[in-house]
Amino acid sequence: MRKVVKGVKEIPASFKGIEDAAEFWNTHSLSDFEGYLKDVATAVDLKSVRHMVALEDELLEDISRVARSKGVSAETLINLWLKEKLSKAG
Repeated sequence: MRKVVKGVKEIPASFKGIEDAAEFWNTHSLSDFEGYLKDVATAVDLKSVRHMVALEDELLEDISRVARSKGVSAETLINLWLKEKLSKAG
């Protein structure tokens, strides 16, 4: 059962589609519906970090070509190669 907030229209129970929902939220402020909000537990993994490394254009093209032939992303292939190289070095 929806809680009615004084002076505020209700949030529609459903929308006709994503466009209908977008139109509603583009024309309404979530702060007008604070009475409908409830706390939820969430988990966030802050350990995942990305680092930028500059590569020569031709090198990246070659890596991308090899990665496609193996069915993986260039990022995955680079990580695999670096792990292999480090395991042999240390």
